[in-house]
Amino acid sequence: MTHDNPVFSIVAPCYNEEDNVDLLYERIKAVMEGMGEPWELILVNDGSRDHTLEKLVALRAQDPRIKIINFARNFGHQTAVTAGMDFASGKAVVLIDADLQDPPEVIEQMAARWREGYHVVYGVREKRLGESAFKIWTAKLFYRIIYRITDVDIPIDTGDFRLMDRRVVNAVNALREHNRFVRGLTSWVGFRQTGVTYVRPPRQHGDTHYPLRKMIRLALDAITGFSYFPLQVAIYASLFLAFISIAGIPLVAFLRLATDVVFLEGQATTLSILLLLSAFQLFFFFIMGQYVARIY
Repeated sequence: MTHDNPVFSIVAPCYNEEDNVDLLYERIKAVMEGMGEPWELILVNDGSRDHTLEKLVALRAQDPRIKIINFARNFGHQTAVTAGMDFASGKAVVLIDADLQDPPEVIEQMAARWREGYHVVYGVREKRLGESAFKIWTAKLFYRIIYRITDVDIPIDTGDFRLMDRRVVNAVNALREHNRFVRGLTSWVGFRQTGVTYVRPPRQHGDTHYPLRKMIRLALDAITGFSYFPLQVAIYASLFLAFISIAGIPLVAFLRLATDVVFLEGQATTLSILLLLSAFQLFFFFIMGQYVARIY
């Protein structure tokens, strides 16, 4: 079947996945050929230090439907996903991890919802097998914090595993910010969206490429990219300090004039004034932050 005009483009970032790429290709091939429509597989080598690139080149020699994007160094998962989306030409684009924790077989369910008229079909992790209790807890905490404080409706317990209509891909590709949070951008552009649940199996080979350090960095990208909350913290801090200082001044005056209590002798008035000045400073930081937010 011709691959010049694929209906589906599958994008899979690869970083040190030499033990997984062959099985990934076989499972994707079985699913896509069963669906009976033209497809392409875009494999993004994100600066792997093992033999991933050699494996990808060998697969490309076997199947011309495979495209390879090779990074000169490791730029990170979100950048690799973005590069794959830039080169994808299908009417629908599927983002999937190369570690096979995103089961390729779920693509068929996503495609069915897409044909029903949905523009984005994301995978919702019903269970996470083979992961430590700490990893599961931190992941749940991450998704719920992002959901609570960001200004877009990012579904809980979802990763980048999703199918997107060409219109959504074009809209996301037009957003060229550097610190990217693709699942947030996908939600921000709108369109009709739905989810399909799946059980996330354990990693086939190798170690996770999203340790706690990278999860924290991704959370910061999500929060600073889609929320004004960190800028708004200043106003709450300024109000708190102003309340303490305003309440403290008459309290200190009362203790000194009406009682024999000695409270921070010689310093109480100074501390109250400093708290009041700090409250004014934080308030003006909040005002500056609002202008920065509007520029951003």
